[in-house]
Amino acid sequence: MENLIPPEVPFELGPHRFQSRLFLGTGKYASYAEMRDALALSGTECVTVAVRRIPEGEAQGEQFLDFIDRERYTLLPNTAGCFDAELAIRTARLSREMLDTDLVKLEVLGDKKTLLPDPQATLYATEALVNDGFTVLVYTSDDVIQAQRLESAGATAVMPAGSPIGSGQGILNPLNISLILETLNVPVIVDAGVGTASDVAIAMELGAEGVLLNTGVASAKEPLRMARAMKAACEAGRDAWLSGRIPKKRYAMASSPEPGVLGTPV
Repeated sequence: MENLIPPEVPFELGPHRFQSRLFLGTGKYASYAEMRDALALSGTECVTVAVRRIPEGEAQGEQFLDFIDRERYTLLPNTAGCFDAELAIRTARLSREMLDTDLVKLEVLGDKKTLLPDPQATLYATEALVNDGFTVLVYTSDDVIQAQRLESAGATAVMPAGSPIGSGQGILNPLNISLILETLNVPVIVDAGVGTASDVAIAMELGAEGVLLNTGVASAKEPLRMARAMKAACEAGRDAWLSGRIPKKRYAMASSPEPGVLGTPV
């Protein structure tokens, strides 16, 4: 029966192609082994790496990157922890040298309490990195106008936050996410704030091209089970979006309105 459904079109980000639309972070796990197993269960093909937080001095074979299969996963270095544009740009360039990739998830944060992005610095860094040949996936708030500006600056994908980083509050403003999706031509990936599988499904049902998360899996009571749940939610939400939901109606409508064999509606 699966053959009756057209195959999913690969998700393209610049020169990179993915079947999975779930992007997973690599921080906060109890162990590298748990991280490795969660990535596998999630079905992700692209994982984020905070370059400035890669531990140093670990034993050979027990290093952070030893637990990430480079044949299986595309690395998406991010500029987590950068609070000004110049530091974010330097970090991106360092990641390109360290990890041999043009991909970068750009974060330029405004303060340590909210971890919301600095709009002006984010726009400046996006323009600089695009001009430097990077494939830029840029973290932003759910501000529609800022999303448009980032697209105009050359971002490959725009990544509006569902809610504050690590908060687990889910998609707080689906209207703005929908407006961004209606307005932009580049892929929109919902990033940050995911707490459980239904948050992923909601993002995908809105029409997002993908979802990026970390804390929702890594800090769950059972990270491996949650990783599997996030995979299922991403796939289900995408299928629901492609299927086209029925319109919402004010009143009930019988499923079988025509008269049956006894002359009454079934």
